[in-house]
Amino acid sequence: MYKALLERFLGKIIRKGVLEVTFADGTQRRFGLPAPGFPEVAVRFTSAAAQRKIVHDTSLGAGEAFMDGELVIERGDVMEMAALLRGNSPWDRERDMREGSGLAEFFDRAATVVDGINRAARAKKNIAHHYDIGNDLYTLFLDRDHMQYSCAYWPHDDMTLEQAQEAKLAHIAAKLALAPDQRVLDIGCGWGGMAIYIARKVGAEVLGITLSEEQLALARERAQAAGVADRVRFELVDYRDLAARGETFDRIVSVGMFEHVGQAQFKRFFRDCAALLTHDGVMLLHTIGRMGSPGSTDAFTRKYIFPGGYIPALSETVAAGEQSRLIAADVENLRLHYARTLREWYKRCTVQKHAIVALYGERFYRMWIFYLAGATAAFESGSMCNYQIQYVRNRRALPLSRDYMAERETELLSAQPHPAIAK
Repeated sequence: MYKALLERFLGKIIRKGVLEVTFADGTQRRFGLPAPGFPEVAVRFTSAAAQRKIVHDTSLGAGEAFMDGELVIERGDVMEMAALLRGNSPWDRERDMREGSGLAEFFDRAATVVDGINRAARAKKNIAHHYDIGNDLYTLFLDRDHMQYSCAYWPHDDMTLEQAQEAKLAHIAAKLALAPDQRVLDIGCGWGGMAIYIARKVGAEVLGITLSEEQLALARERAQAAGVADRVRFELVDYRDLAARGETFDRIVSVGMFEHVGQAQFKRFFRDCAALLTHDGVMLLHTIGRMGSPGSTDAFTRKYIFPGGYIPALSETVAAGEQSRLIAADVENLRLHYARTLREWYKRCTVQKHAIVALYGERFYRMWIFYLAGATAAFESGSMCNYQIQYVRNRRALPLSRDYMAERETELLSAQPHPAIAK
């Protein structure tokens, strides 16, 4: 029964490119036809249970089957398999693209609502699940200079990951219209790359906050090594608790953190940001987003990667900010930049396979590359993108034209450290 359902599903989906499947009973089927730009992949099921799990929930079932060695890729790799499946049903060409079964979709939406409550104690636990597994993993595949675990910016095709992440920092810093005498808040500061960059390039005073103890320790080490420990400090504190302290900042930046806030906390997040921002302040929010209407978090991501996480639609993000009278002064959609970033991370992880397996085991490695491959396909053919939204409280806070952004970005890319920075 489940084999027949899976055959019907694959026969309907795979039209371009080729997927050869050896089922658990030894029978073989070939789906699709060779086509330019589409890979040819061969897979083998080692158990009928894996076939059943995929029918019930495509994402979770395929992920667990691959992690457990019940779905073996015999030609090609998991990146090509994900690209083949997603590329045959691109979001921007399909009127009705459904993920998995209706029952699975219902449970995904229900779980997303529950996860969206995301109170402070649970938020720290959720962050620890992903970021406190140890810094060793991230040093193996992130850019060496800034350790940016977020979408890079690729204005040119021939850039390295390190150059693209540097370009991303300059792109964001330019939109913030920074000055040396300003106080800057970095919400979800990661390993300190953005905060250190701002202090070194501009000379501003920066507070970075995180809920990850592993990130906090390394961020402080990196600030010391960069010679900016007198201008950058890091705290283990929730943004909600920081807002309650009554501090204010001239600039707020948040990169890759809003995805962890949860739907139910969107209005609270923007209300607290508005309270933390001075009247003439500027905020830049960089987040993964959906190009369509609000949706739900798939079961694989929710269970293994980002518990409590949710990718927001632009509509619900802007609507939540409006409740606190934050003005969306500029919105940019980085459509394919994250796909390029993820492909580079995936490549580096495969090169470092033995090191990752030695740290966390074979099953973790398979989970990790399945996550990176699925995410890449979602940005290349699915509904995922990255939004950069610039907010102000005062409509007169910034120049009337956008020219200042490009001018400042060019300056930052060629600028030496600020004169006040000794190193």
